[in-house]
Amino acid sequence: MIESSLLGWIIASVVLSSTFIMLINLYEKYNEDIPQGVYTLLGLGGPFSSLIFSFILIYSYLQEGLVYFYHAFIWLNIEGFVVNASLMLDSLSAAMLIFVSFVGFIIHVYAHTYMKDDPSYARFFAWFNLFMASMFILILADNPIMMFIGWEGVGLCSYLLISFYFESEDNVEAGNKAFILNRIGDFGFLSGLSILFLYLGSTGLSFSALEENINLIPGSMLNLIAFLLFIGAMGKSAQIPLYIWLPDAMAGPTPVSALIHAATMVTAGVYMIARFNFLYIMTPEIGLFIAYTGAFTALLAALIAMRQDDIKKILAYSTMSQLGYMFMAVGLGAYSYGIFHVFTHAFFKALLFMGAGAIILLLHHEQDIKKMGGLKDKMPFIFAMMLIATLSISGLPPFSGFFSKDAILNHLFASDHYLIFVMALVTAGLTSYYMFRLLILVFISPSSKEKHLLEPSKLINITLFILSLGAVFLGFINLPSFFGGSEAYSLWLNLPDTHFHLSHNVELILLFVNISVALSGIYFAFSHYKQSSYDPSLGFLDKPIKNKFYIDEIYYVIFVKPLSWLSLFIVKVIDEKIIDAFIHKVSSGYQNISFYTDNIQNGNVRYYALYMSVGIVCIFVYIGVS
Repeated sequence: MIESSLLGWIIASVVLSSTFIMLINLYEKYNEDIPQGVYTLLGLGGPFSSLIFSFILIYSYLQEGLVYFYHAFIWLNIEGFVVNASLMLDSLSAAMLIFVSFVGFIIHVYAHTYMKDDPSYARFFAWFNLFMASMFILILADNPIMMFIGWEGVGLCSYLLISFYFESEDNVEAGNKAFILNRIGDFGFLSGLSILFLYLGSTGLSFSALEENINLIPGSMLNLIAFLLFIGAMGKSAQIPLYIWLPDAMAGPTPVSALIHAATMVTAGVYMIARFNFLYIMTPEIGLFIAYTGAFTALLAALIAMRQDDIKKILAYSTMSQLGYMFMAVGLGAYSYGIFHVFTHAFFKALLFMGAGAIILLLHHEQDIKKMGGLKDKMPFIFAMMLIATLSISGLPPFSGFFSKDAILNHLFASDHYLIFVMALVTAGLTSYYMFRLLILVFISPSSKEKHLLEPSKLINITLFILSLGAVFLGFINLPSFFGGSEAYSLWLNLPDTHFHLSHNVELILLFVNISVALSGIYFAFSHYKQSSYDPSLGFLDKPIKNKFYIDEIYYVIFVKPLSWLSLFIVKVIDEKIIDAFIHKVSSGYQNISFYTDNIQNGNVRYYALYMSVGIVCIFVYIGVS
């Protein structure tokens, strides 16, 4: 291991930029106006510095192959229970750091153009950079306590950015919804960590120490810890049943959706499972539960996305579905394939969100795809970018999404969990269907009316182009042996994957099946939407899918209404009629007693002499009797 302070500077760069932006913005409120360029310099300078430091460290890591660490200070030391504020860079954290720093900076550049006319430009970049700092802490943490600090930090920043336009009540409700559901998941995460430290706290809290001593925990407790940690992942990565916050999170500005709810934060749950691989290897039952949860989430989200008309909500359900693929992979022991899909997904999903944001911006903030249409000739470059990203997420070669999704599907088939494989395959077909539905309705189907577009920004186009290169070429870094490669990315990650052997003939059949399913989805989308924007009937499923299977309404009846009733009962009955009534009764009693004591304390000396005489007589009587 090599100590490097650059790990600290990766985080400090964005912390300092966020802090200075907030201080300068506070100064501006009470003094003269500050040029926007100052905020831009700080807002982009922090992430750019972090990107440079990240690439320097990653390059050194690739050259030397040694783990880097940085010990900042001892945070807690209570009777031998020591928690260090320390960071670590190994292959897994390096893999996450590459795209978090790079894609994060690209989205910051995009956000500069997208938000330049917003009066809260400074506040936006303060929260945006603070989010980056929290995400860096999460992925570079040397121990679970530091990871949890980053985990909570990204949750807080997500709340602040979802509710960014807090003048709207709907946005505030969306932020609260995300915050509350994430706190439910985080309670599970924290409970799992508490049990883990109850058994292993004395052996050291670093991930390496936990891995060495994990066999000291009884098997039943291991299952409980693994399950509780996954509850945290359910909340952060929007899996059933804690997923309903993610579609509503699209209330935030589009750059927020691109960075937080597509490329980085929502993948934290997958990263956490991969980081605790030494625990999940020993709890295969929980791993299978994770895989099934991912499969059902992926299928449910894909079905709902088929009937959404808000362009950002379609992409939100798409994110939820792709996260399901990642959990299928890590749940069945294919940690490197899950992380590889995290990596490719960051590029094509950020590209989709940023392309959607460009469309929304040029159409004067219109988000209904049914009100678009015919934009291919008016936005040829954005159409090309969206087409690349759509082909990638649909899993068609040679785009990056094909290689990561195909690897996961092959692993699912080889693991003999055929129900999960079939659900993943059906989801793949639905993905290509609803994504090409979006593409066709926005760009190809005839427009209902003439649209007056704003001028596209060259800087936005540059950021889209950069991300499109990743969506096209990144899949080749993990080329499987079937295509003449050696899965170099998986070998570099060096995670304890569960390996299953498939013959080349079986791989060829699966390749044909996977591509055919994706092409079928594209075919049906074109046949339905090329000439019309009307949705074809899905029979009895049409209304439930359109209404998102009434999950929000069910949650409202089961959880929100009873809790609301309980709150009112506590306020109106327990608080007012019992607690307050008792206090009022006691105070009024004292008041009544004071009315009589007022007559005794009347200021007349003769009465006081009488009281004294009676007292003296009582004392002598008591002495005489005793």
